[in-house]
Order: sequence, then C-alpha cells, then structure tokens
Amino acid sequence: MESKELYRHLLGINEPWTVDHVDLDMTRGQVDVYVGHAKGVRFACPECGQEHAVYDHSAERTWRHLDSCQFMTYLHASPPRVSCPEHGVRQARLPWADEGSRFTHLFEALAVNVLLAANIERAAGLLRISWDQAWHLMERAVLRGRAAKGDTLPKQIGVDEKAIAKGHQYMTLVSDLDRATVEYVGEGRREESLAAYFNAFGTERCAGIDAISLDMWPAFIIACRDNVPGADDKMVFDRFHIMRHIVEAVDRVRKQEHKALMNEGNNALVNSKYLWLTNPSNMTDQAKVRFKELQSSELKTGRAWVLKEVLRELWNYTSAAWALKFWKRWYYWATHSRLQPMIDAAKLIARHLPNVLTYFKHRITNAVAEGLNSKIATVQKRACGFRNRDHFKIAIYFHCGGLDLYPDHVTHGKVG
Repeated sequence: MESKELYRHLLGINEPWTVDHVDLDMTRGQVDVYVGHAKGVRFACPECGQEHAVYDHSAERTWRHLDSCQFMTYLHASPPRVSCPEHGVRQARLPWADEGSRFTHLFEALAVNVLLAANIERAAGLLRISWDQAWHLMERAVLRGRAAKGDTLPKQIGVDEKAIAKGHQYMTLVSDLDRATVEYVGEGRREESLAAYFNAFGTERCAGIDAISLDMWPAFIIACRDNVPGADDKMVFDRFHIMRHIVEAVDRVRKQEHKALMNEGNNALVNSKYLWLTNPSNMTDQAKVRFKELQSSELKTGRAWVLKEVLRELWNYTSAAWALKFWKRWYYWATHSRLQPMIDAAKLIARHLPNVLTYFKHRITNAVAEGLNSKIATVQKRACGFRNRDHFKIAIYFHCGGLDLYPDHVTHGKVG
C-alpha cells in the first residue's frame, strides 16, 4: 500500500478529500501529510448547509494528528471557502478538525483521555505539546461538552461552598444530586454568587426545581427564596452541616472543660479531642479503652457527646410528625443541659427547624456535593494550584461536570 493510501485510511479521509503527498523527516522525527480535494467539488455553507462551488482557498493551515509510531504527525491543507448569497464568503467545514482548532479530532480525543488521567503539566509532556496547548485542549473540551449539554436544569440540586485559598476565599458550587455532577461554579459565596445560577434559567423554569439541599448560610437562603418559587417548601438544610454545628459545640465544651480542669491540675482531657469527634466503631482498641474511661468520668464533655449522638436519630424517623416529637424532647434536654455551646447550637437549629424537617418530604442530603467537594480538592492538589480562578473552574467542569468532552466525530477511544 502506498504511503498516500495508507495515510488516507489512517486519517479517515474520504472523498472528496485526498492525500496529495506525505513527507517524512527522520531528523526532526516528523511526518507531514498534505491533503487536498478533487476539482469541481461543491462544499456546503457552514451556516445554512446550501452547497456552492469553491470560491477560493484560505492560506495553508496545519493540524497536529496522532503520532505515527514515534513520529509526530501533522496534517496540512488549504481550507476551501464558498460564497453564499445569504451568508457571504465562509470557510467550509473540515471533516478532521473543528473550526479554530490546531488539532485533529482524534488528537483532541486522545488529549482528553490523557488529561483525565494526569495533570496538565504531565499531560503536556506525554502529548509533546506546551502547557498552554494542553490547557486550551481542556478548555475546548469543556466548552464543547457544556454546549452539547445545553441549559438543562436539574430537579434536585445541592448548594455548597468550596474554600479555594487562605483568607476566606470561596467558590459556590451547584450540583445535580441525581447525576452527581457539578452544574455551576460561582465566585465567592455571596447571595449574587448563587443568584447568578438561577438567573440563567429565569423564575419560570426555576419553579420546576423540586428540592434544594444546602447549609444554613444566610446568603444562599436569600438567593433561593428570591429566585425559586416555593423555595421554603423545597429547601432542605443538610443533615451533615447541622451535625457539624453540633460537633463544633461538643468541641467547644471540651475546650472549656479542659481549660478548667488543667487549672485544677487535672489532665483528664489531654489529647482527647478526636476521641469525642470520631465514630467509636472506627476507633482502635486502645482508643476505645480510654474513651470508655472518659465516658465514665462524669465529664461535661461526655454529656455533650451523648447529646450529639442522640440527635443523629432525628433523621431515622419515617415522618416529620414523629421527628418533630423527638426534636422537642431533644431540644428541651439540650437547652436544660447547662452546657452553653450545646444550648447555642440547639437554638440555632431551632430557628431553622422547618427546613430541617423538609428532609422527610424530599429525603435528600448534600452527600453528593460533599463528595464532589472532595474530588475537587484532589484535582486542586494534583495540579498544585491553577494559574487563575478561571483555569480552576474549567478543571472542575472537566473532571466533575459529567460532560461529553469528546469531539462529535469521534466514536471510539473514549474513557469509560
């Protein structure tokens, strides 16, 4: 088989396109494939699809293709242009690459696979391209995937924030709880950070949201109420965030009691912090022995810990009515415990109780969002940071957006 015929098959080039000639440069380790088309061929206007005769050709362009063994391979062609009566002079679409890309579809698909498995610097090295080229391939994949996805609005969403740097710098994340994907990344964690997501759909479409899982952050609550009709019946304050407030209250009790005991020369609570925060089933045998001793010592921290563990039962009830009865008993116990941090935490939850109990209608939590948050942290750590926030956003969508990242023309070679 001649080299021209071989590369026609390797490139997947069909009529009217032909391989005119192939150059091999052993010194540079490079193969250059030159592509043309037959005379008299008509091409479609990319705007309306009407076929027209060739008007002229653009200057020769070059696209990086998959390597031929160890040789970097480049495709060269002068794209034809047509003169459309309706849309003017337009460049015809090319079957091997998207408009504006310097890479063929197959190379872009390979790059997506590599970028999914490695950070940008490592991917660039494996693909033998620059960091900027690797980054732009990731960005193109995200833009392509988001365009193909369209403006779909999930029925159940989770709202959470992600700390991205020191100094209380955050991003707002909206996730699809059914698909476990990141749908939106906003700057900061202000009211407008979340409102921007809802505004993209409008009030009428936002009325179709069935449920929203979020923490008790006031800015997020206001954004939901202002933009989602019937939000008060749809918002569910996440059980894990609620328990986090209780856990923090237990730790404050421990700190206060530890300070008081140390002043008396009693070191009972020294190095005990994580015993009160860890699930007993996950403790080592040695830790279990010490924790049992602490529990029998009539410590204030022990009483706070019991309050914490009992509250977990709230979400095991089958209805809001039974859960409310349980809550009233627990609230009385907590507010009469003479443990101020526990009293404060109980009152905080009480102020938001209606949207704690909506859990029994929607049965959703932010576990999906928290899982995505962990995945994002891994992406952030693996990359050792990004050059700017826009780069970080693109990386989040790339790894966590559930997008079809591949060119439309590629039907094989995709990562599972």
